[in-house]
Formats: sequence, C-alpha cells, structure tokens
Amino acid sequence: MTEYANTSQVRAAREQYFAANGFSDATYRDAWVHVKIGRIPLMFPNTRSRQRAIPLHDLHHVATGYATTLVGEGEIGAFEVAGGCGRYWAAWFLNASAMTWGLALSPRRIYRAFIRGRHSRTLYQTGWSDELLELTVGELRRRVEIDREPKATWGDRAAFAGWVGILVTPGVVVGALIAGFLR
Repeated sequence: MTEYANTSQVRAAREQYFAANGFSDATYRDAWVHVKIGRIPLMFPNTRSRQRAIPLHDLHHVATGYATTLVGEGEIGAFEVAGGCGRYWAAWFLNASAMTWGLALSPRRIYRAFIRGRHSRTLYQTGWSDELLELTVGELRRRVEIDREPKATWGDRAAFAGWVGILVTPGVVVGALIAGFLR
C-alpha cells in the first residue's frame, strides 16, 4: 500500500502516483493501453468508456493507497465492484477481472477491500470534476467514506459470496469442459 498524507492536495498526490507508476494524464487519451502482467506485455484498446473511468479509478488508488501490483489492482477492483461503478461499463468489466485474479493471489486482501468498498461511496456515483484535484487527500477520503475501518455484516458476506460465485463459475465451467475433452 502507498500512503498519501491526508493534508496533501489530491493533484499533488496524483502526480506522485503517476511518477511512481510511469503514468500521466496524457495516457488517459492514448489509443491503446499497455500493461505488463509479470513479464507478459498486454495491449488493449483504450475505449471511450475506459477513458471516462480511469481518472476516477486513479483517484481511488490515491484515496485507498492500493498499489498497482497484481494484488493491488485486485484490491482496487474489489473495492470498486463493491462500491459500485455506475454507468462506467469498462470499470465494471476491468474491476471484475482484476478482482478475479486477486482472489487467486490473495483472497483475504480482496475480501477486506470488498468490505471496505461496500461501506464507501465511489467517485463513479458523482463522476469527474476538476474540483476533485483541489481537495486534500483527507477530504477525498471523507467524500468516498473510507476514513474509518468498517465491520463486515452478513449482507456484506453474502454479497462477497455472490460476486465470487459470479466471477469463478465461468472458469470452473470452462475447466470442466476442457477436462472432459482431454479424457
């Protein structure tokens, strides 16, 4: 986890986040997204839906401190899925994908991030505004309601189990089909 001081301005914290990860706001507009999963380079189109979502996603990284590692992206994915991605369809898809691999790598951390997201308000609910950059990190955390540690409810646990079922079932079905063909 990367920690940004509550008193830092969000604009400065985001610049620190960009510098630490080799990003910039110019990458929001690139035609293609370039990522590495381990040593494997991947590219996919930077759709209009993703271009709208990624500035909010990056501010969630600043607010939560989740890293841009595989597990960190799984955490932010679980946080955003649980908090809701609204009409940001690319965010739903990419976050659910990240949550899925996060479950395989660090299920406890993904569970904690999901519970945190269930008790927060994501920026997808209000959308982008340049005013977000003028807030302090502490104000941003209060806005997304992550300035406290939540206790998991039975509803939270049921929601997590439901999402795990939704995310894992296709892989199990495909695995079973492949195993059946290999007999």
